[in-house]
Amino acid sequence: METPIIDINESSIHNFVNSLRPEDLEIRKKLDFGYSYQKNTFILFEIRPVWNNPSEILHSEFAKIRFYRARQEWSLYWMRASGKWELYDPFPKSSYLDKIIQIIKEDDHHCFFG
Repeated sequence: METPIIDINESSIHNFVNSLRPEDLEIRKKLDFGYSYQKNTFILFEIRPVWNNPSEILHSEFAKIRFYRARQEWSLYWMRASGKWELYDPFPKSSYLDKIIQIIKEDDHHCFFG
């Protein structure tokens, strides 16, 4: 059972993540995508089994989108190999969530999808 969508921003992220998910259910067992949403922050992650223990599932975070109410602005972060979040350059902020989603889709600097 899916969690109900609670606002238009979550709906946008939900639709984007669904567009990333493989259609074939067998492939989804090996690679899938998901997100979490808490307060003003979305975390996007890849879901796959651990290579040497397929019964263990790994969630690898690759993008964080945070809304700053005081500035009415979304900021985009990417996960470094060190496990630390870094503000995405050269275009880390926007007033429009759709613009942030488009940056992730394009992935010009290969920070999100390799």
